[in-house]
Amino acid sequence: MTDDGEGLSRKQAFYAMLPFLLLGLADVVLLLEWGLDPLWGFMILPPILFVSVLAWIAFRGGLARDRTGDPRVE
Repeated sequence: MTDDGEGLSRKQAFYAMLPFLLLGLADVVLLLEWGLDPLWGFMILPPILFVSVLAWIAFRGGLARDRTGDPRVE
């Protein structure tokens, strides 16, 4: 349920952004498994975490919902 009627609850927002976070972490693991210098893996980790936090804020705050204002009146 939502707390304020706008976005999602914290738990729902976390579950909505979780696939993005897991995909980014899998990318880091894949780079490290390929034998790339570990520095490259950790260089892309901060942007992945930053985008994941932005996704959580967007889902939590209601920024990721339909804002067309169309009442669907026929």
